[in-house]
Amino acid sequence: MSKQTALPESVDATENLLAAGAYVADRSLATALYLALKLGRPLFLEGEAGVGKTEIAKVLAECLGRDLIRLQCYEGLDVSSAVYEWNYARQMIEIRLAEATGDTGGRSGRAALTRDVFSEDFLIKRPLLQALEPRESGPPVLLIDELDRTDEPFEAFLLEVLSDFQITVPEIGVFGAEAPPVVVITSNRTREIHDALKRRCFYYWVDYPDAERELEILGKKAPEAGEALRRDVVAFIQKLRDVDLFKLPGVAESIDWAQALAQLDVVALEPETLNATLGTLLKYQDDIERIRGSEAMRILDEIRTEASLNRVRGS
Repeated sequence: MSKQTALPESVDATENLLAAGAYVADRSLATALYLALKLGRPLFLEGEAGVGKTEIAKVLAECLGRDLIRLQCYEGLDVSSAVYEWNYARQMIEIRLAEATGDTGGRSGRAALTRDVFSEDFLIKRPLLQALEPRESGPPVLLIDELDRTDEPFEAFLLEVLSDFQITVPEIGVFGAEAPPVVVITSNRTREIHDALKRRCFYYWVDYPDAERELEILGKKAPEAGEALRRDVVAFIQKLRDVDLFKLPGVAESIDWAQALAQLDVVALEPETLNATLGTLLKYQDDIERIRGSEAMRILDEIRTEASLNRVRGS
């Protein structure tokens, strides 16, 4: 696959860029992404887990030939893990060496040593600070993944980064990006993200795909599964998303399930294989128990009936 370093110049070009990375996007997503890239704004993607939010950043980095810098968020994430921290071990060694050689004598000597150990040489740069550094391949793609897992104080810290693409290190000064990175922020909406942060971004809700688009996705991501099997998988999952489950299957689970069934040499869904592989599709035992057996058969019968009616109408 050929790579480009320049950003796409139209919505059509953005669609083509995503398609080159085997990402099947609808027009509205391509439009939101194009505007975010064109205007240099972060793209805030919200939606259920497994619908393809993270994949957008990966495809952008791959197809644009840019580095991907990923900040995986979690509860308790702080500045030392996300932005920078000082290499305290090296600083202590430098201080001990200075003491051993007598370079710390007097006020001026101590001041010089303080400046030395709090210089960039002793700074450990984490993802957010790394994203501001210039690179030969151009500004990187910064993925801030699952922001909803962090605490609200970390959101407040991000405001400076997303507004001015700069970070203040008190002991040194301000680090600013010569050219802003491409920023993609994702959230599974386990909690609401503050409006102040959302205002700095273009927003897009990534929904579950319709049957036609999901079939196209499986054609690209699970081609080893035959067409008839892919149609069965999509039809079953589309029905499953109407059931009241603790966690509905996303596109990631669709792909995993199709690939797993292909490894078992399945050519069409049958009750025995379906029940045996539900753990690939559903991630909670209560959901598996609810679907396994009679409910799976009911959905499978609906699929078969609808397929028969469509063949009759088409003949």
